[in-house]
Amino acid sequence: MPANKNGPGKKKKGRRARLLVITTVLLLVAGVAFGAYWSVSTVRASFPETDGTLQLKGLSGQVKVVRDDHGIPQVYADSAEDLFRAQGFVQAQDRFWEMDVRRHLTAGRLSEMFGSGQVETDAFLRTMGWRKVAQQEYDTKLSATTKKWLQAYSDGVNAYLKDHKGKSLSVEYAALEFQNDYKPEPWTPVDSVAWLKAMAWDLRGNMKDEIDRSLASSRLTPQQIDELYPAYPYDRNKPIVEGGAVDGTKTFDPKGAATGGTQAAGAQNPATAGGAGAANGLRGSLASLSSSLEKIPALLGPSGNGIGSNSWVVSGQYTTTGKPLLANDPHLAPQMPSLWYQMGLHCNTTGEQCPFDVAGYTFAGMPGVVIGHNKDIAWGMTNLGADVSDLYLEKVTADSYLYDGKQKPFVTRKETIKVAGEKSREITVRETNNGPIVSDRNDELVKVGEKAPVQDPAPDRAEGYAVALRWTALDPGKTMDALFALDQAGDWAAFRKAAADFDVPSQNLIYADTKGNIGYQAPGRIPVRGKAGVDAAKGGETGQTGTTGRNGTGGANGTPAQGGATGEPKTDVNGDGKVDAKDGAKPGAQPATPDGRLPAPGWDPAYQWTDYVPQSALPYDYNPKRGYIVTANQAVADKSYPYLLTQDWGYGARSQRINDMIQSKIKDGGKISTEDMQKMQMDNSSEIGKLLTPYLLKIDVKGANERETKYVREAQKLLKDWDYTQEPDSAAAAYFNAVWRNTLKLAFGNKLPKELRVKGQCLRVRPANDSGPQEDLDGNTRLVLECGERDPDNAQPDGGDRWFEVVRNILDKPDNAWWKTNGTRANPGAANRDQLLAKAMIDARWELTSKLGKDVTQWSWGRLHQLNLKNQTLGKEGPGIVRWMLNRGPWNLAGGEAAVNAAGWNAAGGYGVVWVPSMRMVVNLADLDKSRWINLTGASGHAYNAHYYDQTDKWAKGELLPWAFGKDAVEKSKDAVLTLKP
Repeated sequence: MPANKNGPGKKKKGRRARLLVITTVLLLVAGVAFGAYWSVSTVRASFPETDGTLQLKGLSGQVKVVRDDHGIPQVYADSAEDLFRAQGFVQAQDRFWEMDVRRHLTAGRLSEMFGSGQVETDAFLRTMGWRKVAQQEYDTKLSATTKKWLQAYSDGVNAYLKDHKGKSLSVEYAALEFQNDYKPEPWTPVDSVAWLKAMAWDLRGNMKDEIDRSLASSRLTPQQIDELYPAYPYDRNKPIVEGGAVDGTKTFDPKGAATGGTQAAGAQNPATAGGAGAANGLRGSLASLSSSLEKIPALLGPSGNGIGSNSWVVSGQYTTTGKPLLANDPHLAPQMPSLWYQMGLHCNTTGEQCPFDVAGYTFAGMPGVVIGHNKDIAWGMTNLGADVSDLYLEKVTADSYLYDGKQKPFVTRKETIKVAGEKSREITVRETNNGPIVSDRNDELVKVGEKAPVQDPAPDRAEGYAVALRWTALDPGKTMDALFALDQAGDWAAFRKAAADFDVPSQNLIYADTKGNIGYQAPGRIPVRGKAGVDAAKGGETGQTGTTGRNGTGGANGTPAQGGATGEPKTDVNGDGKVDAKDGAKPGAQPATPDGRLPAPGWDPAYQWTDYVPQSALPYDYNPKRGYIVTANQAVADKSYPYLLTQDWGYGARSQRINDMIQSKIKDGGKISTEDMQKMQMDNSSEIGKLLTPYLLKIDVKGANERETKYVREAQKLLKDWDYTQEPDSAAAAYFNAVWRNTLKLAFGNKLPKELRVKGQCLRVRPANDSGPQEDLDGNTRLVLECGERDPDNAQPDGGDRWFEVVRNILDKPDNAWWKTNGTRANPGAANRDQLLAKAMIDARWELTSKLGKDVTQWSWGRLHQLNLKNQTLGKEGPGIVRWMLNRGPWNLAGGEAAVNAAGWNAAGGYGVVWVPSMRMVVNLADLDKSRWINLTGASGHAYNAHYYDQTDKWAKGELLPWAFGKDAVEKSKDAVLTLKP
């Protein structure tokens, strides 16, 4: 449990303890600049007033803000404008620092707050133009009513800012005063709209996979890459919508019969046709781009297959209440405070002028409720994962780019980046018809020309290609309209109408209502690519050359041979000291289709987006016969669905586990309760543990000597009676996950290129794309030292359920090349599966001995698998004492990679928790006041406030709080009442 217990407690009982802690902190920093300035009043100055009466300019009537004993506010007003004005005021009370940082992030203005260290990030964000697009949305797309509500919200925030400066806003501003003279600007409606771009960015789909597949080609053949990105297992893990078809009017019918249409394959990718030199130039650009992407604060979480969310809904025919139960837990990056802010927004009398009676999870800085329920319906969200972004390679000159055989001038704009304490920087953003040139914003691109001479040089770079980004979120949309419409929806038809405007990010929307209906809708603006996509939309011509299927059914030949089209091996995968056909060569490997899996040639019109999937054709389900719907980032529709949504689904480990638990519970007439839904959310069963453990137990593992053999077998015996659960006190879970991590490293990680491996992890390997002799004249293998370049949270293999499938596909092939490793005379490499697994078991034993001690009975998964909550700015890079004040943890957690209780970790980087169920809710449609919810931290963003992290202990244990919704229930649970008057 938490080692840092500074703060939470009941408001009255905890006050003395908090004052003692604050005083201790000040004593610790006495004599230092911070300590000389700060006092108890400094730390507490920003705590909000939650009782009594305050004046809020602009109100047309009185507003009440009722908070429960966890500080969660329920707001009551007579008009919608007053409701959102009060929402802005209250969120600014609790979370303005978070709001301010977010708007500077989305606008590319972090340098104004934090100095020159953020210039590169700002330049990249300005190049994408999130704020510019948000302004266009506000000016040209959003309804007049939405604008009116956004303005009311902004007025509420600004009313709070008018009377609160510096330390009275947040303790972080007091710390920032030691670095610069930054002062917050007034809030604007576009500040709120721009946050949708940040949300869309972290949920943008397969861009990281697109980059990783290209980078992997420096050491792996097309066949090897395909083996690391296997097809979705439709035969084992069910899609969200089971069945259904798109008819001749391009309308999806969940009860329709498929006609056999199929996504057509496309032509060779010209981007890779220039030979090995062009491929190397591409890899240099993509490696630099990947580095830039990692520097953008991942507010929602790192990329990876284990990341996602869970939501499911069970019809009343299978519940103890007789009405639907709906559960949701989005998996996002852990941070302090939580990304979510719980809140209720209630019109005293609902009607046309004030149509809201809704509660749930909001984003501080944005009006309305994002996930939750109103008096009639409930909804949840998981990431659909649609491929809505493509990287395009561009042949450029200083002021133009090649398209369809002609040079076209860039569209350019100047951006000035203000820097705290330093002179401003000015950049020029260049845009093609495919979008902004994102590779302009990284100095490492100068290395491309040194690495790869190409046949068709890009004049302003000498060699290589520029990289442009095409992304649906860079086109103005109406998602803000959709969120307000969701909050008001009273039935399935209104819900679907709202979903039609939910452009980005594309989310799985799950539904239930008080009348007993359940449903699912896939929304979003999803592109149709090139001729292949057009053919599919027309009815589905069967494929031409290549085997890449629709909806991620994939094929072994779906990746281009970027070092030559013959698919010759490039890495000694099997460890025999030779690079030959035994290492997985596949002569005649087919090139890629225009399916978004790899960067496309921007100069070729055949690779342009031609349309978007019609909203009417997007999959949905309504009251399915099975009586429940599960969404957990698995495939949305089955193989017959004619439109390509993505090739990179999550692989369905979590979704199928939820399906199995529901089926087990309802068989033989069983019913599911709210408590059952809550228990399912905390299920931490290891699907890869079930698959791999039987093999591990059969191995006659032997160490270098009798002592080591005994040590390793002690650990191996932990797995004998393991039930595959990953509880925090489980020694078996700790050992298995260490074995899994080491298995991945040996079989795959050490064979990946440096761009994908963990930063600082150095290996002696053959040079990439080396066509020289295998050895020198003395018989020694020619090796070079290569060190990993990827941030640990984003490195590969991350151990997500994609890797479950990779291992599943070779587990019954003990002599597969992936099981073979290089070695030396003194330390021979593995020659087969069992030797590699034995090596992984030995390495895991010694790794955990160093981390947890010699005695295996004292090992525990939670000691390895810890959650630390960090303030996203000063909590990561501020002075040490400030980090200590703002951050909390650790917590020893249950759960794991691709478990339903997805306390995720990256197997390449370590065991620490890098994404979490950021909130959990279970909505009871029979009695909304019996619904339950929890947040990762607390309502407050103020360190040492009683509600800074007062929900975290309960969250870690899987507990949920009562969720009062009706006026009587809210009144019974009230702990403080603030009246806002005009």
